[in-house]
Amino acid sequence: MSDNVVHLHKNTDPAPVTTLTVVPEPAPAKPIPLWLRSGRAVRTAVTHDVTKTTARAIARHTLFVAGGAKIAAKRTWDGRTASRYERMIRAAEAAGNHELAAEWEERGQHFRRERHQRRMDLLTSPIDAAKGVAIGAGVGIGSLVALGIVMAVATKDVTQVVTPLMATVKFINLLITVVRVVWGPESLVIGSLLALLALWAVGRHQQAAPAWALPDNVRNGEGEPITPSIVVKALRDLGVAPLRTAIKDMGDAGAGMLGPIRIAGCGVEVDVTLPSGVSTIEVQQRRRKLAENLTRHEHEVFITIPEAARTVRLWIADSGALDEPIGPSPLETDPTITANYKTGKAPWGQDLRGDSADLSLYQRHLLITGRSNQGKTAALRSLALWVALDKSVQFWIADLKGVGDWSMFNGIADVLIEGPSDGHVIQATEMVEDAEREMNRRIEARRADPTIKFPPLIVNVDEAQKAFMCPAVDEQRRPYGGSKATSRYFMAVRSIHNQGRAVDVLMWQGTQDPTDQNLPKMVREGAHTRASLVLGSESQAKMALGDKAVEDGAAPHLLRQGLDKGTLVVASDGIDMPKGQSSITVRTHFIDDEPAIEIANRARALRDGVTTLHAIERGEDRDPLADILAALGDSSRLPTTDVLKRLAMLSQDAYGTWTNGDLKRVLEAEGEEPKKSHGRMVVHKDHVLRAIAHRDADGSASASN
Repeated sequence: MSDNVVHLHKNTDPAPVTTLTVVPEPAPAKPIPLWLRSGRAVRTAVTHDVTKTTARAIARHTLFVAGGAKIAAKRTWDGRTASRYERMIRAAEAAGNHELAAEWEERGQHFRRERHQRRMDLLTSPIDAAKGVAIGAGVGIGSLVALGIVMAVATKDVTQVVTPLMATVKFINLLITVVRVVWGPESLVIGSLLALLALWAVGRHQQAAPAWALPDNVRNGEGEPITPSIVVKALRDLGVAPLRTAIKDMGDAGAGMLGPIRIAGCGVEVDVTLPSGVSTIEVQQRRRKLAENLTRHEHEVFITIPEAARTVRLWIADSGALDEPIGPSPLETDPTITANYKTGKAPWGQDLRGDSADLSLYQRHLLITGRSNQGKTAALRSLALWVALDKSVQFWIADLKGVGDWSMFNGIADVLIEGPSDGHVIQATEMVEDAEREMNRRIEARRADPTIKFPPLIVNVDEAQKAFMCPAVDEQRRPYGGSKATSRYFMAVRSIHNQGRAVDVLMWQGTQDPTDQNLPKMVREGAHTRASLVLGSESQAKMALGDKAVEDGAAPHLLRQGLDKGTLVVASDGIDMPKGQSSITVRTHFIDDEPAIEIANRARALRDGVTTLHAIERGEDRDPLADILAALGDSSRLPTTDVLKRLAMLSQDAYGTWTNGDLKRVLEAEGEEPKKSHGRMVVHKDHVLRAIAHRDADGSASASN
């Protein structure tokens, strides 16, 4: 029992019984056999990463030699036969370019004629060579014998006749001996090693080894340069049967489909002429697969349709290049920059080629859309900051987000409404209606005087979807929002889109994900410049940019949420883009709040004291003189037309129908009628202050009496 452990268990039953349980100790573990331990060690060594990497490196460099030999053999074969010309002819015929095929046929015939002539020359070359050797040897021997005769005559020794000839024979024998000693069997080894090294260099340069043997970074395609063969292989494996068949018929000369590969910004660009029977839409619909075949992400490959028939234009980014920032706006870095609304262009950002993307704003309604928090307000605001540096441009702004994104325009904009409530939407609607009335006034004035010029007026509504979706109605039960003919906001915007550009009254809108409810068709189709950040679907992309732009390759719905902030797809005739394209992708400069305030300060310094209205009031008793003074703001004087316009913005009900006669009547009643200055009727602030003081003095005197 000494090897066991004994446990005592006491039974709790009425008749207690003591029991003994014998529990044997566990048997000692058996030692692992040596052969099993050795097998595990071998398996660990074989499967270790270092072992696999080393084996792959050995296999790779060995296969580089075999691949290099194959490439060298193919190059030799191409150099000595007409196979190269045959491939190029098939490629040109597959592409439908018969003129190029005929040119390659002529080159092939020329090569064959020259090859035939070389072969004919080989038939007579041995005889010619023998004749040449015989003549050369005879001349040489004759020269040596002549030299020997001269030496024999000089020395009077007849044996000297053969001395030069024998010396030459001994010298040749010495050279043969030296070559035998220096270039013995070792020369064969050295020559073989040099040949293998040359083949290895060719194979390594072309990466002529199976994919499993290549390093990880090469197998994953990281940083792999775009070459014609890579593009052709990517197209061949795209899954389009006619395209694959055509490339197979072309052989290695499928590169005949490709135009030159050009450096374009942070990537390359190439035009691909598709074979007959392959549609451009078949390539566009496989953008992701094409990108993966090119070892790129989907967002790094852009497919557009140029003017040439049956052609797609590929822009392929360098790996990771689109995640790098593009740098600050010139508005930040150059404090001397100026703007010209009519002839200038706003520095908006860079296109994919790295060129500056500048946008003309002259007489163009603008629509920017995209998902929330993707840079819509920043893109819209950067355009406004640039054009604000032209002091002739006037702004009416409604920021329906209301978090201060547009606060720096206080003192620049004549109207600045900020807030997200329905009350703010109502004021924004009335602001747009005022702009419509101003447009109609300008049109009437233009009819009376076709030479009259008006300052540009930009009516900017950010987060415009709130205006379209607003449920509020007025006293006549007319809705402020909606997309029907009864909607006040919709009808005012539509009217400005129809006629505003003729008199420089322009509508800018920024809105979130477009739908027929928050961006009606008639409104979005009225914008001359349409730009979109990332969207959720192709149908939204068509709403934002139009069907043609999307069918030609515009794809804001393929941008990355959160990663492509500030990247816009733009459809506009106000921006330079490659001929034949209907859209362009722009990476916009981001101007943060602090530099935006500095730029706004420069714009404010150019202006003559603009008084910004933060609310549009309706239906209350007004003090005309006090309102005229408020309309003048910080200006010492203003033309009567500007005063009337600002009065209408203060209260449409009180001053919306006022004319120059009404303004003159109010001022004349206090003895301070408008005066003419430089050919225009103006209202002087000092005169208004004098009229108010005179009125108040009269009122005080009447009260005292």
